[in-house]
Amino acid sequence: MLNRMQELKIRRRHRLRQKEISAIAERLDAILGTSTFTADDPVQMAEIYGLEQTVYILGDEIVAIEIEGQPFLYLKGIMKYGASKRFVTVDMGAVRFVTNGADIMGPGIVDGDRTVRAGDLVWVRDERYGKPLAIGRSAVDGSEFGSKKPGKFIISLFHIGDRLWKLSEELSGK
Repeated sequence: MLNRMQELKIRRRHRLRQKEISAIAERLDAILGTSTFTADDPVQMAEIYGLEQTVYILGDEIVAIEIEGQPFLYLKGIMKYGASKRFVTVDMGAVRFVTNGADIMGPGIVDGDRTVRAGDLVWVRDERYGKPLAIGRSAVDGSEFGSKKPGKFIISLFHIGDRLWKLSEELSGK
């Protein structure tokens, strides 16, 4: 078992074919309501040693990640392309907890995509600026977002400032 603080490393990085890029972009666009990369973009696929995750890199930025076989925009990808689906909006009081990796509780959610089903991947944004804060898996249907019921609504998987975020920053030289 790997130590949680072990350094992440990119391995098996290779450029995708145009057909592969188009297929991934179509899936992302359908799920998130975006217009992501095109077949002509130099998208690379790589494995992240330390997380055992597959990521998609455009230029020197991790823009998407594969979670349980399903591609989903990573936080930097959502910032780059925007997304109009699969969002959950949290109040400003929840932001510091979300950005530290906490799961999202019902009372902190003010709105969200009503089409989300329990088990779907979602992205979490703040209510003031709409900026992406985290990616998680919904534990409830979207119809419950904003209900203020107690309990965990979103299980956090990735957040701003996590190890993958830092690796992405190193790659892009920021």
